[in-house]
Amino acid sequence: MLFSSTTFIYLFLPLVLLFNFVIFRWSRLLQNINLLFASLFFYAWGEPKYVFLMIGSIVVNWFFGLMVSKKRDRHTLCKLFIVLDVIFNLGVLFVFKYLTFTGNIIDALFGVNLPIPNIALPIGISFFTFQAMSYVIDVYRQKGEVQTNILYVGLYISFFPQLIAGPIVRYETIADEIKNRKETLNDFFDGFARFVVGLSKKVLLANTFAILADNAFDASKNGDNISVMFSWLGAIAYTLQIFFDFCGYSDMAIGLGRMFGFHFLENFDYPYISTSITEFWRRWHMSLGTWFRDYLYIPLGGSRCSKGRNVFNLFVVWFLTGLWHGANFTFIVWGLMYFVLLVIEKLTGIHKKNGKVLNVFKWLYTILFVVLGWVVFRAESIGDAFVYLGAMFGLNGNAFADGMFTGWFEQNVIMLSIGVVLCTPFFRWLSQKTKNSNVIGFVKAGGLICLMVLSIASLVGSSYNPFIYFNF
Repeated sequence: MLFSSTTFIYLFLPLVLLFNFVIFRWSRLLQNINLLFASLFFYAWGEPKYVFLMIGSIVVNWFFGLMVSKKRDRHTLCKLFIVLDVIFNLGVLFVFKYLTFTGNIIDALFGVNLPIPNIALPIGISFFTFQAMSYVIDVYRQKGEVQTNILYVGLYISFFPQLIAGPIVRYETIADEIKNRKETLNDFFDGFARFVVGLSKKVLLANTFAILADNAFDASKNGDNISVMFSWLGAIAYTLQIFFDFCGYSDMAIGLGRMFGFHFLENFDYPYISTSITEFWRRWHMSLGTWFRDYLYIPLGGSRCSKGRNVFNLFVVWFLTGLWHGANFTFIVWGLMYFVLLVIEKLTGIHKKNGKVLNVFKWLYTILFVVLGWVVFRAESIGDAFVYLGAMFGLNGNAFADGMFTGWFEQNVIMLSIGVVLCTPFFRWLSQKTKNSNVIGFVKAGGLICLMVLSIASLVGSSYNPFIYFNF
């Protein structure tokens, strides 16, 4: 079930709100039970059999959390429980996400013809697995109270707003709010407004850019020698699609969480205005970046070590960041590309140098590699990626422009322009300048109503509603 679906908007969400704020309003325990069972139902809607995998993850991580808390004074035993918990969670992730991929590699290298099972990927497994590990590790680090009630651990791991596509909510962020949150009307309406903005990003923008991007990438994959301009148009469309798709979903998740009294951290901060790769990854998918930083990079030694060790630490983090996104060499290459760029920036210090003219060139270099990286990320194979990149630089004997470019550009120029503007903090700046104006308040309210109506109309009128991060 997608947030951007009529089933969720018209049926699921109203019922959960009704039970939470009307029927169970006097009991925090019953509210939490309501949210837990609603979350499990939400997951089972798309993955009926894998809801038992989710429940198993809840039980195991609840147990390890208890053991870590109880055996804290026995340091060696406590660390053993941490290790076992990590092995369990990563083992589950490996079996369902990487076993087939690994088997195919072994077959290709050694020709052993292993009986490789075709295992379907449970939706959101990368997100809820990382959250489950976060719970046990944060309990160990005493950054959140251990939950003796398994229902509360279940609610943290399975809470439907962030269940299938993040943001990755750290346990320490909402540990207290599980039992002691305070719902307010301001939070509810701010959350609803955030949900509407996210819904419109997903439905009105991301879905529009997806059509253009799919046509360009599919044409290249099918052997059409697309022009230089059309290939760039498709790459830019995908760059906008993945941002508004994921950022929109994060907005909806953050908004839904706030409606129920939970305050998730931000996940995006206008990443496409970055003037370095370092800055880009401080602004893009921030919950994943900080998770790898705090649970892997810093424990490995971070940057407080020799240069050689620091480069190794970065390699491990970015190899695993790429692999986290999917069992495909394209993701690994994409992750390693960022590893190389970040090492160059750290060794040269170019990301710390400023100046108006220099910052323009730094932005151009950053956005260029971001766009090229998304091409590799979007391609189904390394071969497809090289063909598409070749088209972008005219290396395939392709024309500079053609009718496909002209037609698609004319159809989408307005939406592309809107998308580019919304990638900048212009409207945030405008909102801050006019925040005390009653007229602006009415304009915002009217704008939200229009966005809601247009988004619902788009959902009802079209069955095309892809979601990129369902794959992860």
